[in-house]
Amino acid sequence: MIDLEKMARGADEYTSIDTTGVLQRQAVRVVAATGMVAAAWLLLIISPSLLHAAGHASAGSSVFSFFGYICHQIPERSFFAFGHQFGVCSRCFAVYAGLFAAVVAYPLWRSVENIEPLPRIWLLLSAVPMAIDWALTVFGIWENNFFTRTLTGLILGFACGTYILPALVEITRNFRPPARRAAA
Repeated sequence: MIDLEKMARGADEYTSIDTTGVLQRQAVRVVAATGMVAAAWLLLIISPSLLHAAGHASAGSSVFSFFGYICHQIPERSFFAFGHQFGVCSRCFAVYAGLFAAVVAYPLWRSVENIEPLPRIWLLLSAVPMAIDWALTVFGIWENNFFTRTLTGLILGFACGTYILPALVEITRNFRPPARRAAA
């Protein structure tokens, strides 16, 4: 069957099969690199617990202090392993874990070379549960707990990941030199 819509497009919108393959491989590399960075970040977050348990208290304390610049680290709101606190609170950990989960899951439901972002309303809506959980606690209506902090963090982190990945793929495409783009 002839696709009249494709035929109506101009030659400037044509992408060769070779170029499509290059863009797909590039997108896969971006996803893989992003996944490795996210996994390394999660490992760094839990490393204070692991380092303390392995007898490297000084190194564990240094890493824990580093995370003090980005998180409140309240012990009652944090995960522990081997009797030692993670570098960030449960909500922050869940945001980063959600980001990693999005990187892993993204290729299962959307093409990695598709750089068209989802409607922004989804990103805004993903922040609503966290805002409600926080606001209800601040106004004394509800006391959030590990479950709500973790769940709302996962929701926001996952949503952020679905916006960050296409942006990183597009940024990578834009930094390719035009000569290489034409040769590919």
